[in-house]
Amino acid sequence: MPPATEGGPADKDAKLLPLPRQLAVPPGAPARSNVPSVRYDLAVSGTGEPDDGVPGDGGPRDIFERGGASWYGIQFHQRKTASGERFDMMAMTAAHKTLPFNTRVCVRSLVNGSEVLVRITDRGPYAQGRIIDLSRAAAERIGLIGLGIKQVALTIIDREGMRCGGSEVEEGEAQAQAPAPARRQVKVPPRRRR
Repeated sequence: MPPATEGGPADKDAKLLPLPRQLAVPPGAPARSNVPSVRYDLAVSGTGEPDDGVPGDGGPRDIFERGGASWYGIQFHQRKTASGERFDMMAMTAAHKTLPFNTRVCVRSLVNGSEVLVRITDRGPYAQGRIIDLSRAAAERIGLIGLGIKQVALTIIDREGMRCGGSEVEEGEAQAQAPAPARRQVKVPPRRRR
C-alpha cells in the first residue's frame, strides 16, 4: 500500500509521525524475557575450529561440527539401525550422516553447556539444519527433550585422556554394546517347477 499523501482518501488532519530513535528497552532496564539466548552464528559447521570452552571442561578441544541436534525415541525403539544393531532409546547412541559406526562423540549443548558421550550407530538426520540425532536418553542428559532442537558442538573422542561431561573418557566407555553383527547367510532352496 503506498504511503498516504495530501489530498488522498486518508484523513486530512492525520499526519505520519516519525519512529522514535530510542532503544526499545532503556539502558539498565531488566530484560523482558527469561528465555536463554542462543548464538546462531555458532551453528555454522566447521572442521578443526578451536572450542570456545565451557568453564571447567578441561581446556579447549577441536570442534568437528556445529549445528542443530534433534532426538528420536519410541517410534524407532528396537528397529534395526543402519549399522545392523537394534536401536535402544535408553542407550547413549546417535545418528550422524558421515561419521563411521562406533565413533565416540562428545555432544555439548551450546545453550546450557551440558555434555553427553554417544556412539554413532545409525545414519541421519535427514532434516535440513540438523547434524545429529540423539537417542532419548542422550537427549535427556543435555536437556533437549523439551526443546526438540538445540544448537550443539560435536567433538570426536579419538585419544585417551579426552574429557566429556566433566570426566575423563576411558577406553571402553560408550562402547558397551558389541559392534554390528555380521550378516547371516541363509540358504534358500531352489524353486520347484510345476
